[in-house]
Order: sequence, then C-alpha cells, then structure tokens
Amino acid sequence: MNLNNLLLAVSRLFFWGALVLLLIAIAERAVNLFGYTILWGIYTGGRLLEFAAVFLIFVIALTLQEVRDALRK
Repeated sequence: MNLNNLLLAVSRLFFWGALVLLLIAIAERAVNLFGYTILWGIYTGGRLLEFAAVFLIFVIALTLQEVRDALRK
C-alpha cells in the first residue's frame, strides 16, 4: 500500500466520520426539542459539529494536496 492509497483511505474515513458526527448532532438537536438526550451530556451537538468541521478541514487539506500533486505531473 503506497502513500497515496493511505491518504485516500484516511480522507474517506474522515469524511464519513464527519458525516456521522453531523447526523448525530442533528439527531441530538431533534431529540432535545422533546426534552430528551441521546448523548447523556457527554458532548453537546455543537461540540460534535466542531469535531465534524475539524475532520472536514483535514479532508479539504488532503484533497488539495492530491490536486497539487496531479497538477505537478
């Protein structure tokens, strides 16, 4: 497995992780409207959105690196 395949796998993993965190944050907000919680106060929905944003920043950085390498060829 070369470095490009590893970076692609990490990028996909971070993207799907960010998507899952976003869906959990949306579900938490919807459940909070009825007075319940699914995270038991460990993290708030806003904190999960922050984590998702950090993951997406890494995905963007890895994608830009792939574009730069493609343009250099």
